[in-house]
Amino acid sequence: MNMYFKRIFVVVLMALAWAVVWSPVGVLTGIIVDPGGSMDEMWVAIGAYPGFLCGAVFSAAIGIAEGRRGFDETALSRVAAWGAVSGLLVGVLPFVLGTVNTTLPLWLWGIVTAGAVTLLSSASAVGTALIARMAKKGALRGASGDAA
Repeated sequence: MNMYFKRIFVVVLMALAWAVVWSPVGVLTGIIVDPGGSMDEMWVAIGAYPGFLCGAVFSAAIGIAEGRRGFDETALSRVAAWGAVSGLLVGVLPFVLGTVNTTLPLWLWGIVTAGAVTLLSSASAVGTALIARMAKKGALRGASGDAA
């Protein structure tokens, strides 16, 4: 039972980390879309919500797919692919759950939304893997330095 709580904890931590990293993207979107500040949107949340969902889906997917292999041992191409899959799943979610209210054609809005979320998710996955690898190298160096 303790193993399941640990896995859930890891999924939530990765989701929160991605939400924090994606929040400035939402603010940047708000600066581009609404430079005058006339819209009453919480632009931080516009970046944080998909970041949280992508981080959770990615963490669960890579945990299930890669099995016992460590996250830092997985090839970057596989990590990028799983990140893209999670981004694509989350990117098409608004279109599956309901109608998008926009003046753009639906196909164009879908490409822009799903494409942006997919690319950002893939980049976040690779960045997370690189950070995990650097952390493991630092831990190994620290352990060998203490022993000497």
